[in-house]
Amino acid sequence: MTKVFSTLGQVLDHGFDTVIDVRSPAEFAEDRVPGAINLPVLDNEERARVGTIYKQQSPFLARKLGAALVFRNAAAHIEGPLAHHDGGWRPLVYCWRGGQRSGSFAWMLAQIGWRSETVQGGYKTYRRLVTAALYDRPLPHRLVQLGGYTGTAKTALLHRLRDRGVQIVDLEGLARHRGSLLGGLPGGQPSQKAFESSLAQALHALDPARPVLVEAESSKIGTCNIPPAVWTAMKDAPWIEVAAPLDARAAYLAEAYADILADGESLRDKLRPLVQHRGRAAVERWFTLINAGDKPELTAALAADHYDPAYDKSMRAMAPQVVARVEAESLSDRALDGVAARIEAAVQAISMTPGSPVS
Repeated sequence: MTKVFSTLGQVLDHGFDTVIDVRSPAEFAEDRVPGAINLPVLDNEERARVGTIYKQQSPFLARKLGAALVFRNAAAHIEGPLAHHDGGWRPLVYCWRGGQRSGSFAWMLAQIGWRSETVQGGYKTYRRLVTAALYDRPLPHRLVQLGGYTGTAKTALLHRLRDRGVQIVDLEGLARHRGSLLGGLPGGQPSQKAFESSLAQALHALDPARPVLVEAESSKIGTCNIPPAVWTAMKDAPWIEVAAPLDARAAYLAEAYADILADGESLRDKLRPLVQHRGRAAVERWFTLINAGDKPELTAALAADHYDPAYDKSMRAMAPQVVARVEAESLSDRALDGVAARIEAAVQAISMTPGSPVS
């Protein structure tokens, strides 16, 4: 049987026991339906081999080889990772465009007695629905941006606010990047498509009738671009700004970026291009602090000489509607709990504003 999905919500709320992506590991790594497992019926090398034969020799020979490989690999999956499922198991199977790979595998599962279905149009259908939600239509959610200088613990505050019941989207978490020149994380970032899948899933889980708090970002987080519908909603969003003393921010940054600060050579390579923006004297001072191992003084200098001026310039250009400012005397865990409570009250006040879409 073939399952027809016409909305992204239908895909994300599919109701099947397991979603199986039978594409190659390389295709799966780039992006997949959230929650899908990868049981490839052709691995990367096999897929390339079949494709080469199809183009250079004969479509018939390619299909014959492909069928042998598909059923051989499918049999291994049935004897291995699928062996424990009972007769009532309902899998949803998809490939690139709902063709031979998913159809062959779903057919084999059905012969066993499992109630397997395929996705009409395969991954391409899912990707088209993600694109429609994040590129083609206005976002149904009202966003509120949490702004402030670098080092004001905005990401940590988002997580505290989520625990307090405030709706949030952690864009940096989804992009696996801390959103600055020094923001790279071990393991690297997801592909643009995978980032958008995670973002679409996160938004789908939220109530459009309530405000959603996001951290103020540029339009790009590392290598991941914020999709147009989300970026437009962010530009129109009211701001809550958090502030903290420079020494508190420097200490917080020294701890938060300890992994980056520990590698002096790599850090110098990242900072060296800033000579053209901040001047040679500033960059040489940073290098002196790196050599001295003075991390709090280094993060204070980076904030004062680079991050704060960049933020001030951005604020002048965007001129956002700042509806509340929350001062933090320190960034200790206890202090952040109090700051989170005040931000929560500000979000609630926004939701009650007369004429607001979420009032």
